[in-house]
Formats: sequence, C-alpha cells, structure tokens
Amino acid sequence: MKHSSTSCIRILALLGLASAFAADMPYAGQQTRAIKALSDQEVSDYVEGRGMGSSKAAELNHYPGPAHVLADSSRLQLTDRQKAETQSVFDAMSAVAKRSGAAIVAKEAELDALYAGGQAAPGAIKDLVTELARLQAEFRYAHLSAHLAMRTILTPEQISRYDEMRGYAAMAPSSSSSTEPAPAYQHVHH
Repeated sequence: MKHSSTSCIRILALLGLASAFAADMPYAGQQTRAIKALSDQEVSDYVEGRGMGSSKAAELNHYPGPAHVLADSSRLQLTDRQKAETQSVFDAMSAVAKRSGAAIVAKEAELDALYAGGQAAPGAIKDLVTELARLQAEFRYAHLSAHLAMRTILTPEQISRYDEMRGYAAMAPSSSSSTEPAPAYQHVHH
C-alpha cells in the first residue's frame, strides 16, 4: 500500500511539473505557422470576413447579427422586406470585412517576414502595426455597425426571440428583486 501511495505522489508531482513546464511555453509549436501571429483558422476567418467575436458587445446586449438572423429567418418570422434589408446589411458588412480581413492577413504576413528576415526596424514596425490597428478597427466596425442596423429592421419581439434562440435570455427576475430596468428597444420603420 505504501509503495502505491508513493508512486501516486510521484506521478502527481511529475504531472504538476509537466503542466508548469507547458505553461512556460505557450507558443510552442506555433513557430511552424505560415504567419506566426495567426492560426490557420484565424487566417480563414479574416479572409472570409467572419466576426470571430468582434461584435460581442452588440450581440450580448440585444443587437442581433445579420448572419444569424438570416440563418433563423423562418423562426424569427421575418417578412420579405426584413429578409431583403437583412441581406443588404449582411452583404455590405461582408464586403468590408472580407476586404479588411484579407488586408489584415497580408499585413501580418509582412510583419512576420520582417522579423523572419532579420529586417525588423522600429519605423517599419510602427507603420505596420499602425496600419494593422486601422484595419482591425475597420473590420470590427463593419461587424458592430451591422448589428446596430439590425435593431432598425427587427421588431422588439423578434429581438427577444433572437436572444432566446441564441441562449442569451436570462431567467426573468421577479419584479420585487429587480432594480434594473428592462432593455429599451427602439424600432425604426423604413
């Protein structure tokens, strides 16, 4: 029994050391990436203009996203006009996001190449990261503004249904325990 207890302790100690060792090397394996700062999935997401969580501030505060609205159009009972307007918002967002996303990937590749080639210099790096920040802002704004536009297309009931379908609707607090007002939805007719 004592022998097995000692063995278990040794195994646990080794596992703890292995875990600590891995924590000290968070980038291990990433040195083989084509663009070191981006995973293959991130490259694909940028090029395809996918949001990658860039609009969570909107999504989680009752501003639906056009892609999800289109995917759930029948469950949301969109009118033909709402579908057309949502498609237009999505197409505009997608065009900007794809363009800026592809540019982000290209600039990250340039940055990587400067370091890989030993040519990194303060001025060039500053210019690249400044441009990357501008492109990131353009990419994120495309997504956030599309969510904003959806509030003018959907009814308050559709927004509530969207939140429920996406799993965002919290349990309704009892009226005596709630000190927070209900969210105010504004619906603008076109």
